[in-house]
Amino acid sequence: MKNLILIRHAKSSWDAPLVDKDRPLSNRGINDAHLMAAGVDEFLPKSFIVWSSTAQRAKNTAYIFAETLSIPIDTIVFKEDLYTFDENKLANIIKTCDNQFDNLILFGHNDAITNFVNTFGNHAVDHVPTAGFVSLSFDENDWKAITKGKIKKTLFPRELKKHDSPLTGKQIH
Repeated sequence: MKNLILIRHAKSSWDAPLVDKDRPLSNRGINDAHLMAAGVDEFLPKSFIVWSSTAQRAKNTAYIFAETLSIPIDTIVFKEDLYTFDENKLANIIKTCDNQFDNLILFGHNDAITNFVNTFGNHAVDHVPTAGFVSLSFDENDWKAITKGKIKKTLFPRELKKHDSPLTGKQIH
């Protein structure tokens, strides 16, 4: 059985005139990444490998998760080809994972993540938001052979944020 956790990078900043790949996280993105990293620990396998896109926003999200979850930063594999918005390219990259690893955590981008989840998952997910977490399991024992899997868990920042709904509905977390 192979298990894949897809984490979309947290919200990026558009404040500076940078090329897309160099955009950092916004303040909201930093806060959401910390919130999500603290909220997913119980859904992670005991051992795993971590891959991340080389885009600044994905790397920063991976670093925040690593810090919160005590993942040694030097174990994160940064892959240039994960800077993709295409689910077919993403699937091809995932299928290159070495079979000695049963659990892969991947930090990447939309639309690739949402479309991958809807192609390989067992039910539709409208939209994986920034900092969104989706865990899938596959019955296959070979990454190259993964086809239709089961979505085990989705967790999105809005689910972890607290609001004072009877009053103003503003976020208080």
